[in-house]
Amino acid sequence: MSDVVLAVGLMSGTSLDGVDAALIETDGEAHVRPLAFRGEPYSEAARATLRAATELALAFDSPRSNPEILAAEDLVTRSHILAVRKLLVDAQISPADVAVIGFHGQTIAHRPDRGWTWQIGDGPAMAAALGISVVNDLRSADVAAGGQGAPLLPVYHRALAAGETKPLAILNLGGVGNITWIGEAEDDLIAFDTGPANGLIDDWMERHAGRPYDENGAFAATGRVDEAVLKGMLANPWFDQPPPKSLDRSDFALDAVAGLSPADGATTLTAFTALTVERGLRLLPSAPKRLIVAGGGRHNATLMAMLGEACGLRPEPIEALGWNGDATEAEGFAYMAVRSLKGRPISFPGTTGAPEALAGGVLHKAA
Repeated sequence: MSDVVLAVGLMSGTSLDGVDAALIETDGEAHVRPLAFRGEPYSEAARATLRAATELALAFDSPRSNPEILAAEDLVTRSHILAVRKLLVDAQISPADVAVIGFHGQTIAHRPDRGWTWQIGDGPAMAAALGISVVNDLRSADVAAGGQGAPLLPVYHRALAAGETKPLAILNLGGVGNITWIGEAEDDLIAFDTGPANGLIDDWMERHAGRPYDENGAFAATGRVDEAVLKGMLANPWFDQPPPKSLDRSDFALDAVAGLSPADGATTLTAFTALTVERGLRLLPSAPKRLIVAGGGRHNATLMAMLGEACGLRPEPIEALGWNGDATEAEGFAYMAVRSLKGRPISFPGTTGAPEALAGGVLHKAA
């Protein structure tokens, strides 16, 4: 493999909104050039299938075969294959010119405390269908070594932020929130989950407003924060636990806000997300000079305003650095796939709690 190659990355997050596909040019080190991106939304039926698989998986003691989960895996695989095909047509790139696909798959259970994490998606089937080598199962090696298996994006954040003023914090607000702190030295890299980000808000909106998310935070803007409920939610000792640490989307539930009105529940959950980030910032070695926000949460104006108030630092959408915030996670898995081909580490003691810097991923070669 030449030093600089084309790679595709795929991401389907715990928000279950759809598949993100990105094409980049990279050497898996300092050279990164994003080339194309597209998002493919899941249908309501697909989301229901994946949600049911997640609920089932969380009841298991370990990953195992099950007809419902196998059906969900087939759905995930077919959806991702279609996304790659459309991406390459858009970019006018032949599959033969792509060195590797980084296929994250769909997380249906994340249980590093029990020694496992579970992402569904058939890597060999994708490699055979597309004629491109696929790297998947990117978290398991880290978990098997005693790490959290998450977050994995910090190695890509570090590459993108090479020319930025440090220390810098990159906050990803997906279904679960996570933060990457990048210091001035090469190995100054710390990351951990901060708490539920959009996950609880999305669940509340679906239950009480019939919508998958709070667009622009407009609904939360109409309610008020219930301070007593918020205080109780923040009393969870997990927030003061030092990193490394990670969460499953299901680790927090809506029970605490169940008695609130729809608007007040949305407002209180949005404030909760903002304050969990503030708690996370306290755990960093030093205060970041900038707080860069990626993930769907950056589109929520109410959440961004609450973040600024809670953290005393103006949150900036990741586009302020010239990046595509919708594509960042998918690009990161393309980057990690190239590193996996080279045997380069994708997780580190400061990011997942792994005992040493670890490579990850399983390679499925194209036929």
